[in-house]
Amino acid sequence: MNDKELLELAAIAEGNVSYWEYVENAYRDGRYIKQAYYSDLLEVTWNPLTDDGDALRLAVKLKLSMDLFEDFIVVGYTPNYSSPEQVQEVCNTDRYAATRRAIVRAAAEIGKEMK
Repeated sequence: MNDKELLELAAIAEGNVSYWEYVENAYRDGRYIKQAYYSDLLEVTWNPLTDDGDALRLAVKLKLSMDLFEDFIVVGYTPNYSSPEQVQEVCNTDRYAATRRAIVRAAAEIGKEMK
């Protein structure tokens, strides 16, 4: 799965589907663009693959668990009405990037179930 697909599924899992309309060509300059149509048109960029704050908010909202090991990261999640699952991401040179990617991968798995 490429980064765009991961972000689209993670955005579904984020749960703001009723408030956000995901626009065509929403993936621009490596960031996912969301537009809201309440009051004035508001455009917000969101990319938990590259932004620590976006990733942390996503992890908290989805109640993800994290175990940080020397060489890899494990993020646990619970899909709807299922037993707990987990994703692992190897830490190469950037533990922060690996953690963000593991969070997004777990969110994308949740988003798949919601789609």
